[in-house]
Amino acid sequence: MTATAISEVAAICRDLIRIDTSNYGDGSGPGERAAAEHVAALLDEVGIDSEIVESERGRASVIARWGNPDSSRPGLLVHGHLDVVPAQAADWRVDPFAAEVVDGYIIGRGAVDMKDFDAIVLAVVRERQRAGCLPDRPITLVFTADEEAGGVLGAHWLAEHRPDVFEGCTEAIGEVGGFSTEVGGRRLYLIETGEKGIAWLRLTATGTAGHGSMKAPDNALVHLSRALVALGEHTWPAEPGPSMQVLLSKVRELTGDASTDPDALLEHFGPAARMLTAGVRNSTNPTMLQAGYKHNVIPGEAVAYVDGRYLPGHGDDFVPAVQRIVGEKVRVEPYITDIALEYPFAGDLVDAMTVALHKHDPQAHIAPFVMSGGTDAKAWSKHGITSYGFAPLRLPADLDFTALFHGVDERVPIDALEFGCRVLDDFLDLA
Repeated sequence: MTATAISEVAAICRDLIRIDTSNYGDGSGPGERAAAEHVAALLDEVGIDSEIVESERGRASVIARWGNPDSSRPGLLVHGHLDVVPAQAADWRVDPFAAEVVDGYIIGRGAVDMKDFDAIVLAVVRERQRAGCLPDRPITLVFTADEEAGGVLGAHWLAEHRPDVFEGCTEAIGEVGGFSTEVGGRRLYLIETGEKGIAWLRLTATGTAGHGSMKAPDNALVHLSRALVALGEHTWPAEPGPSMQVLLSKVRELTGDASTDPDALLEHFGPAARMLTAGVRNSTNPTMLQAGYKHNVIPGEAVAYVDGRYLPGHGDDFVPAVQRIVGEKVRVEPYITDIALEYPFAGDLVDAMTVALHKHDPQAHIAPFVMSGGTDAKAWSKHGITSYGFAPLRLPADLDFTALFHGVDERVPIDALEFGCRVLDDFLDLA
């Protein structure tokens, strides 16, 4: 059933990458309109009506209804985003928007985040539509703008201004899950069942302004620097929730390591431990500094911005904990916030993912995880939609896949895209 999808998925992915949708977070990028029109044309070509919705000029998302509209079953939301983070071409070995194929990989910005899954969805939907093989439940397809800047002009805008889009939908699948890693010499597919909350913080220190040549015991820059060092050196405790506890048990099973130390167990993932160890603890990383205006003037204020992420269930105590760490001379304020999510690794949708993966990789092991970052699933939760990360890819054991998200020379194996088409095709029959 996936022959046509397999034959065109790489071309769709490459065409999407070639449409620069860089999101700088300040409105200065090209927007998603050209990509949205391309997606709409691909759907229209096989007889699927779609709607392009703009939250602002050029900030475009695509919405389409598919599947069996007469089914008594609840709707499934299948979503991807069209924007990508910027890329510095000088850092790459090829043009990041040329979508060149090198050694069986498509290289380009968005190859894994997330024009790969956009392409898989489009390829499978187009083939099934041509064959008249629609899933036996209503499907809502959404390709959003602005995910890389928090979804304010994309998913969150749609959730607020177009609630009709989500009417009847109870479940969703999207990015950052379903990809394989290797643990104990065996393939383990990770399903995203949760994601940390966002608490981007502004830290402000005040002091006494004055001449840079004089003694300055009340220096705002010094107060802020001490606070940032304290925050940077703080070790947040490991507190794995339900999903990560299941993952840790699976690692013990695959490796024979009986350790109770989450960090030690997650080291079995190799480089992927960077992301996975962040799923068992809160985190705070300073990212920006603003202070001063002249070499010989001590400023009266210094400001820093911190990327804070908290585990599900820690939303109320996270900011007060940061305040205690940095001390009384620095004020901590939430700057941008969004909720944490965690859903059970159980139910018909999870069963469908598991069966589809096992069909195409009989040796597969499957476990849930909590992602360190965030997705559009946060917006869908406003409508009571249970969301999972399931963008299936079977990857080479030596590929440091998690480093490719927002990374230099971002790339995806073509055979992984083809695997994803097979799995998604069967999943849609089972879900």
